[in-house]
Amino acid sequence: MKKILFYLLLGMLFISQSCINDNEDPVPVIPSEGVSVNPDIRGAAQPNQVWIDFSDVDQNGQPRQTINSRTDWDLAFYSGAEFKVILNSSIMMAAAKIPNKSDLETVKEADVTSLKEVVRVANFDPENTKYIDDVKGNFPSGYTAIDEIKANDSENAVYLVNLGKELYKGTIAVGSTITGGDDRGWMKIQIVRQGDGYKIRYGEINAAGAAIKETVIKKNSAYNYTFFNSKTGKEVNIQPEKNKWDICFSVFTNIIPGAGSYVNADFVTINNLANVGAYEIKITSGSMVEAFNKFKREDVDNSKLVYNEQRVIGGNWREVGPSGSKVKGDVFFIVKDAAGTYYKLRFVKLTDDKGERGFPMFQYKAL
Repeated sequence: MKKILFYLLLGMLFISQSCINDNEDPVPVIPSEGVSVNPDIRGAAQPNQVWIDFSDVDQNGQPRQTINSRTDWDLAFYSGAEFKVILNSSIMMAAAKIPNKSDLETVKEADVTSLKEVVRVANFDPENTKYIDDVKGNFPSGYTAIDEIKANDSENAVYLVNLGKELYKGTIAVGSTITGGDDRGWMKIQIVRQGDGYKIRYGEINAAGAAIKETVIKKNSAYNYTFFNSKTGKEVNIQPEKNKWDICFSVFTNIIPGAGSYVNADFVTINNLANVGAYEIKITSGSMVEAFNKFKREDVDNSKLVYNEQRVIGGNWREVGPSGSKVKGDVFFIVKDAAGTYYKLRFVKLTDDKGERGFPMFQYKAL
């Protein structure tokens, strides 16, 4: 009898344990829609700018990535009707007019000594925002550190240009970024119109005569800008054609109201010059992945699309601070490209498996 009771009790325990195991099975994780993309930023020093075209995909659905080193260019010359020149924000460049100078060759070190103290990025001076370009990217109408180039040559000022920072080459602590290395130096420049293009004269601060370099830059209507490298004196291919990229991953010179300019890593801009628009969707309840998956073309609110602000995505997709860095778990984005196609976009990773910054991942899908 005791044996029978023992085996009955053992059987009940087995059944009971089976029920507990069934109830404790984990809830299946809902897979997110869309293709996963790893922009080739290349680590915590974030050496690369990566331009991505959502609609130009390979056989695996991967979008085209156009990649350049952040130090490949200094100046970008606008290809539209206006004559605008912008600085390379990703390497902390800045520029200011040199007072009382109209002849490039007469500028000497003594003329710019005091300017060098202030024409800088991220020095916690609220006044330094005038030395950088419009952070919203509202070109050609937006403010540029170098004034629009006038038709009358004598109206175009001589500028002191801070060439920013080289890429950082040292060791970076896991979870951190260092976006600038050694100083790249200074140059003086003067830009005038040359037909439907530009002529730039430039050199080191004390340069005169044959030491002053001169280059003609032609507009190319297929592109937003023609890019120039003052170190080599040559034009360089940077952005894809103006209708062939949607977002860019880069380091970015931004503004803190009341504290001046500063530098953002892991930053994403949109191609607003080609009429790319975007807006953010914030999830207030439930699963973000489920909300992302359920979002359809008919859910798009066109009234929320922003076309006049390149920072719509910006750094709003991640959280960084003393406690660590992570992707926000409650936001995704809608992007409308130049051809009118809508995409939903969510960020999945900010770091690699070791916690190193500069290895993001996002997922996107056409609506």
